[in-house]
Amino acid sequence: MADLAGVNGQREHFRVVGKPNLPGVLSYAMATGIAKYGSDHVLPNMLHAKFLRSPYANARVLRVDTTEARALPGVVDILTWEDEDIKNLVSYGEHWGAPRPWLDNLADQEGAEVAVIVVAESEDICEQALRTLHVEWEVLPHVTDLMEGRKPDSFVIRPQDRSTPIFGIPDPNAPPNLPKKGNVAYSNVCRGDLDAGFKMADHIIEYDLYTPAFASHMPNPPGSVAWWSKDSYTGQSDVLHIEGAVRERLPISRMYNIPLDNVVQESLFMGGKYCDWGLRRAQEITPLLAKRTGRPVRCVMTREETYDSVTMKQRYMHLKIGFTNEGLITAIDDFSVADGGVLGSSSFGHVGDQKHGPYNIIKCQNIYQRMEIVDSNRNMMWVSGQHIPFNWDGITVALYMIAEKLGKDPIDIARLNLHGPAGKDDPNPVPSFEACIGAGKRLMNWNWHPAGTKKLPDGRMHGASFRFQMSPRHSVSGYTCRLEFRQGVVHMPTQGPVFGVYMVEANAMVVAEELGLEYEDISIDYDYRAKFSPVGGGSDGTSASSWAMKECANILKRQILEAAIEYAESWPLMMAAPLNDPPLPEPGPFKGLKPEDLDIADGKIFVKNDPEKAVPLSRATNRELVATYSGRPPLAAWLLGEGGKMLDTMNAVFCEVAVDTETGEVEILRFVTVVDPGKVIRRTSLESQIDQVMYFSHGSQLLEDYIFDRRTGVKLNSNMIEYKKPTMLDVPPVEHELLETRAGNGAYGASGISHSLANTHLVITAIHNAVGVWVDPPATPDKVLRALGKG
Repeated sequence: MADLAGVNGQREHFRVVGKPNLPGVLSYAMATGIAKYGSDHVLPNMLHAKFLRSPYANARVLRVDTTEARALPGVVDILTWEDEDIKNLVSYGEHWGAPRPWLDNLADQEGAEVAVIVVAESEDICEQALRTLHVEWEVLPHVTDLMEGRKPDSFVIRPQDRSTPIFGIPDPNAPPNLPKKGNVAYSNVCRGDLDAGFKMADHIIEYDLYTPAFASHMPNPPGSVAWWSKDSYTGQSDVLHIEGAVRERLPISRMYNIPLDNVVQESLFMGGKYCDWGLRRAQEITPLLAKRTGRPVRCVMTREETYDSVTMKQRYMHLKIGFTNEGLITAIDDFSVADGGVLGSSSFGHVGDQKHGPYNIIKCQNIYQRMEIVDSNRNMMWVSGQHIPFNWDGITVALYMIAEKLGKDPIDIARLNLHGPAGKDDPNPVPSFEACIGAGKRLMNWNWHPAGTKKLPDGRMHGASFRFQMSPRHSVSGYTCRLEFRQGVVHMPTQGPVFGVYMVEANAMVVAEELGLEYEDISIDYDYRAKFSPVGGGSDGTSASSWAMKECANILKRQILEAAIEYAESWPLMMAAPLNDPPLPEPGPFKGLKPEDLDIADGKIFVKNDPEKAVPLSRATNRELVATYSGRPPLAAWLLGEGGKMLDTMNAVFCEVAVDTETGEVEILRFVTVVDPGKVIRRTSLESQIDQVMYFSHGSQLLEDYIFDRRTGVKLNSNMIEYKKPTMLDVPPVEHELLETRAGNGAYGASGISHSLANTHLVITAIHNAVGVWVDPPATPDKVLRALGKG
């Protein structure tokens, strides 16, 4: 167990933590439609704003004439990139790479905000004004095909950006990265001796792996409404009110140089986001427009405009793998071509993989990763939204192909290659992995068969696959926790807004567990001024913030017990009990005792040696108490082991498919997930996150891909009709088994699962096991038939 440094890490008995079906505090509001998101805020006398958006994949606005647009009735203000107010704006949201003006006359993807903002009495008038602008465009060549963009004679779309992406500390063992050339930046990571590794091999396989980009789809389009007022007491200082999908007030405070205490954000709902923390311009601009016009201003993106985000970058991989007759991998040569995105895209999804990829978790010491990162006009890639699930499936497919070559079960090949808990030279098994595999084989009734050898009773071909991973998590996030005890009630102040996960509820469950209360007894007080925000990354945020909140709860518990003793000792002086409330026994059940003689359970303080001596928590003291704690849990094995060289909690995913060789249709029969989150905190949240990532996995492998027009670079499927997402009718029920090895670094040995179950080739591998041919994702029926020679 990793949670040795904190209080109660070794707790064995749980009454609240791990309990299923405990409702979210705001679930009722979301389920009934009461919840107000960014697009729902409407104020009296409110104006609307819209950006000019580029119809081209790569273009420059040379000049724009706004005369006719300004003359339209209802147009209140028009700003261009040349206005001083725009030139002075600096964003403090998420940005990567070379600096760029907040708004300029360059559009490096179709649909990008560029050059002009219109403010009017209605959205329709905004649209009309944008249509009447006289814009002179310089249309530039574009890159939406990475293989074309990497060619030496390809048009250089970003000559002003000469930087090579870096993630973390440069690798001292790798050859120096070549300077960027054309549209291509280079990144190398080298470990061991590649030539020696291949000489040790009895077999060598080479294969290509393709991963399409696919959309994250925020269900609630980003936007904001802002207005200004004067401080209601002094009438002097400016107060900025901003509502909508703004995760934190701090970037807005810095952007407009206004004290954080003067930024008001009371709305509690941001909408679901899959690890995408990028502030869009629609969320940042409204304070400026409201200041200029003296009225509230609303700016919200349309659903079509939210297709700016991808969950996984497009990537082409070629792998050369050396391995022994037993199946032990001795050398890996990994060459990738990855999408660099538009200017400002993060490097998590390409060079970040080289530092945190799957090769760290196997015994192989001889690894060479070469990557070309190609500038493109495809998509903006926000920091966290597109590093999932790394390039993990490169090794998943390798293990499967080795098993096929040697006639062995891929699970046995995985077990042979996985290193032990302490590092690459550790020969011992990883307990969490063994537990996951054992449970998964039982649930699946696992009986491995070679590719193309099993036919189902209905004539379709049967395929199965398996995949494993550890949980990448940062564990470096710190938390400032506060708990208050007032009139017998425990309050947990916390920031909003809610962004689609239930970290706050998990923290309340931990507080209830430590204080001997029920989940419903903890008052979750949403307050935008509160310091506590349990944001730390996926379910990692739940377990890491809960660790800090557990410490805080025990500080409060000590204070309550001390106050109960003090209350009992001061009986002659204490105030009378409230009306209709029975008085405490005189002189009090705790007189003459010490805090360590007491404990709390079932909402009562009791004497450990005589549990009959007890009083309800609400009657034990009349004091108001405040407990605070700032800190973080012990560092995770993921971090200490440099991204996989130490192993603790793991997971395994299994898939069964049926492939109709006459129609090319693929049906996923089963998804089975066996997950070790260390310790389950909020079961409902964990199960929902597992379901979510399996939806992603299904969509990315059978349905989803961006389609670009080669001639214009325009995206052809930026809507929910033409871009195919899996629905509840498509995805089979996801079977779960949750294990609890208590091996994580978070609360009670929890780790969360982060995004580690999301995958790009689990279904693709099962299709190969069914029919013996490889199909690039998404494996649509026409592609399956072509692979079978029937297209």
